Amino acid sequence: MNWLVKSLGSSIGKKLLMALTGLSFCGFLVGHLAGNLFIYGGRDSFNSYAEHLHSLGPLLILFEMGLITFAIIHVVTGLFLFYQNWSARPARYLVNKSAGGRTIGSATMPYTGVILLMFVIFHLFHFTFVDKTHQTIFDIVSISFQNPIYVVLYIAVMVVAAIHVSHGFWSAFQTIGINHPKYMPLIRGLSLAFSIVVAAGFGFIPVYVSLIA
Repeated sequence: MNWLVKSLGSSIGKKLLMALTGLSFCGFLVGHLAGNLFIYGGRDSFNSYAEHLHSLGPLLILFEMGLITFAIIHVVTGLFLFYQNWSARPARYLVNKSAGGRTIGSATMPYTGVILLMFVIFHLFHFTFVDKTHQTIFDIVSISFQNPIYVVLYIAVMVVAAIHVSHGFWSAFQTIGINHPKYMPLIRGLSLAFSIVVAAGFGFIPVYVSLIA
């Protein structure tokens, strides 16, 4: 057990935790987006999906607890690595160069991560931890997206998510050892495609709902 703690406590171990939890969230995004697509089927379709999801009972609770645990690990580890890197290089560069393949995604990972964390907390309290006694989840979503400010906010955060994922997806594969010149261009391409799907898939939903509400 000591070797495991020491391994995960090392810089490589922390990066591995970041990679594994990050990939798990990418998988969650796929599932969550697939579920949200039921909203295009109308009120009954979306409410039926939500009811089926909550009928899982203990399995859903276990899954949610796992996501929360992974989120804590991902955020805490990410902030620790950011502080570790920052403290090792306290002097700021006079010129912010993009050498070495540095992109907007890699340069803003800590900041986009914090924005996403704040949005997830807001999202949970706005859609999940609300009284559904006299209203369905479709009603809650419809009322929320009648507010143009929330529509714009949601779309903006989805762009932030795309920027975060565009770097995090391929770098996670690199961290776990899939770093071959033959495969990395493909993985980078898939990373970009995935980030676009995330932004477009989630971002168009509030626009659609605001138009039909």
